[in-house]
Amino acid sequence: MKKTLIRTGLAAGVAVLVSGSTVQAADNWLGTWKLNVAKSKFVPGPPPQGMTLKFEPAADGGIKLTGDGVNGEGTAMHLAYAAKFDGTDVPWTGNPNADSAAPRRIDANRYENLWKKDGKVVVTVTATVSADGKTLTLIQRGKDAKGQAMDMTEVFERQ
Repeated sequence: MKKTLIRTGLAAGVAVLVSGSTVQAADNWLGTWKLNVAKSKFVPGPPPQGMTLKFEPAADGGIKLTGDGVNGEGTAMHLAYAAKFDGTDVPWTGNPNADSAAPRRIDANRYENLWKKDGKVVVTVTATVSADGKTLTLIQRGKDAKGQAMDMTEVFERQ
């Protein structure tokens, strides 16, 4: 009887530890995020009129990103890619500055994404979720499709 209780207690403890580490390993950027233009910086401008990003788990264990918004000139935008966040290049539709992305998970709150055009890195993005999980900050540095230097900080709020 004592052995059964001890085994049951150990099994329950292991289950709690495993489920806790699974939760900690989750990508905290998953979910829907809305751009706060006022808290963001856009060089070169003009800033977009709005943008919403949605990160969802994909069936293959990866992550699907979609983005919808309106750019600074008033044109609708739709961005999309699916990746394993392991640094492998994937096709990226709708991004005027890149034709592929190579996102790489750093930890549960951060990832790095290399935007590429014709196989060449043109922009490096660092994404960070705040400690309280309410803010996603994207820092983008590189060159846009026109060859202009980009130095942007986009602040998104969890929806």
